[in-house]
Amino acid sequence: MTDTILHGITAHDVTTPRLTARVLERPSPSAARTVLFVHGNVSSSLFWQPTMLGLPDDVRALAVDLRGFGESETLPVDATRGLGDFADDVASVIAALELTDVHLVGWSMGGGVVMQFLLEHQDVSVASVTLVDPVSPYGFGATDASGALVTPDAAGAGGGGANPEFVQRLADGDRSSDAATSPLSVYLGTYVKPGFTSEYDAIWVESMLTTKTGVGNYPGDASGSENWPGFAPGTSGVLNTMAPTVFDVSGIADLATKPPILWIHGADDVIVSDTSLFDLNNLGALGVIPGWPGADAAPAQPMVTQTRAVLGRYVDNGGTAREVEVPECGHSPHLEHPDVFLGALLDQVGG
Repeated sequence: MTDTILHGITAHDVTTPRLTARVLERPSPSAARTVLFVHGNVSSSLFWQPTMLGLPDDVRALAVDLRGFGESETLPVDATRGLGDFADDVASVIAALELTDVHLVGWSMGGGVVMQFLLEHQDVSVASVTLVDPVSPYGFGATDASGALVTPDAAGAGGGGANPEFVQRLADGDRSSDAATSPLSVYLGTYVKPGFTSEYDAIWVESMLTTKTGVGNYPGDASGSENWPGFAPGTSGVLNTMAPTVFDVSGIADLATKPPILWIHGADDVIVSDTSLFDLNNLGALGVIPGWPGADAAPAQPMVTQTRAVLGRYVDNGGTAREVEVPECGHSPHLEHPDVFLGALLDQVGG
């Protein structure tokens, strides 16, 4: 059995009015700052441990498991609220721990959770925000460069886009590397730039395997569509929370109070990209999915370009945002280039 908790990290449960959440902590004997890490899709707080251990002693480092991931309570996800269920859960943990002036760090889907948190919990004091290869402010799939829907029903986005064999292997607890759809293969091929490995890879697979599968969790349901590729988002489950019909956090550019934002992302990310290998319109353009109706009807979503534009408006409206693109890096700069990531994060949180 793989020991998933690294030395120096403690794990405890935090019970809030919304859920019981597992929280990892790297305790600080003299905490001057608090950083709260929010993980991405098909992962858990376990992925943040090396980063937490690398922070100075005067930083209290916390990482929360979102509902249906890690060791937090398994509750259904109402996708009609975008990432609102997750954002409200994070807010409830912050309240239960009585955190103030917290530095929020969100990776991938967790970056979207943090952005929705900023919109919906403006009463919470946030010292800074770090977005690590975040989902676009316009969601995942089915939008053009401006963020507008390509089709009214966002065909091709949501729960129907998950690979059923990958979902089954998650449910089966598959730890093998004998297929492209095994969690280990997906991690090595997409979470990081191929060729990267680490001593913690077995832990990362265990983290992925904590993902609760089903209609209410990962990946969620789907609905039919007359538009290519024949399905549209459903109303429940994880992938539907990022459908552009329900998730649009571009309004962060208009916030009255704007914490400084660090956007750090891998130059070779294939998950969140202008040519994402998880964007069905891009896969259609590549010939992977047959029947693609062409770039006019189903353009690939320029995810990085969209994020850059929204953060540009954030700055134009009086905020501060800094972009760090990490070369030779995939979807996980905190794993692949920890020194670069820690340096940028420490610049952001002070010290």
